Amino acid sequence: MKKAVILFNLGGPDSLDAVEPFLFNLFNDPAIFSLPKFLRYPLAKLVSKRRTPTAKAIYAEMGGKSPILEETQAQAKAIEQNLKNEMDEYKCFIVMRCWNPRAVETIIKVKNFNPDQIVLLPLYPQFSNATSGSSISEWSEICKKEKLNVETKIICCYPTEKNFILSYANLIKEKIVLEKLNDITLIFSAHGLPENKIKQGDPYQWQVENTVKQLVEKLSIKNLNYILSYQSRVGPLKWIGPSTETIIKEESKKKKIIIVVPVAFVSEHSETLVELDIEYKKLAVENGSRDYLRVPAVTVDSDFINSLKSSILSATSCDRFSSSIR
Repeated sequence: MKKAVILFNLGGPDSLDAVEPFLFNLFNDPAIFSLPKFLRYPLAKLVSKRRTPTAKAIYAEMGGKSPILEETQAQAKAIEQNLKNEMDEYKCFIVMRCWNPRAVETIIKVKNFNPDQIVLLPLYPQFSNATSGSSISEWSEICKKEKLNVETKIICCYPTEKNFILSYANLIKEKIVLEKLNDITLIFSAHGLPENKIKQGDPYQWQVENTVKQLVEKLSIKNLNYILSYQSRVGPLKWIGPSTETIIKEESKKKKIIIVVPVAFVSEHSETLVELDIEYKKLAVENGSRDYLRVPAVTVDSDFINSLKSSILSATSCDRFSSSIR
């Protein structure tokens, strides 16, 4: 059988000129602003225009573009390599929610591949309607328009998949010096979400908490001082907390060694390379931290790629964390 694996990610601008339209696509998503289209469109135009100067400065720090497409392409290649000895033929395709390649262009490539089965794989370990849910919904709508009627399996999430946990646990251990354990604060930082989304039933926060719980158990380090926090807050709404910024300030004032884990990110992009590596590091230093270290995203770590492989194979047999749609 021929099987198409669709990798979903947010995407990022590929030039500074692309920053404003990228932000517009982000804020025009009904999963972000739950408003009627006639209200959402002008609001997205306004917000994206206002945020463009700040966002351009962020992407300028990364050489004028986001690296997320290249990171996702590397993951796609690694997944295909890991699946090449399976009986079925697997081919990965990339869909970015807010920039290129978009679902509408990728679906043409999928139709040309003519798969017997499609597997949807969001590159978000923990499910949220604003990320995985939005991408899956868009894909389903376009499939109907394009009359792509192929058996489709959905991997909703993999917050506690054993190899995903193993991957991050090993990366964390590389940063921890046990002799300095009493001086270390391990901060698990996840992308934030408005509190009202959680109250409406979004499982994201619960799944992030379970990821951290499993990671701490896997680390098995006695007397480990760790905190879960949330970053990247935007807008006037109340977000889930505590905020990573606040925790870094508090722990740095205690003269702690700060080790930050991007626990909900599986690739490097603006939230890791600028927010964590530059802005929060500066914050830590200014508030007295003895040292500031950041655990890398799992990206193409072999254990993480094995995790994705396991999720794909489980999805095709309708095991845990998967469901079937037509």
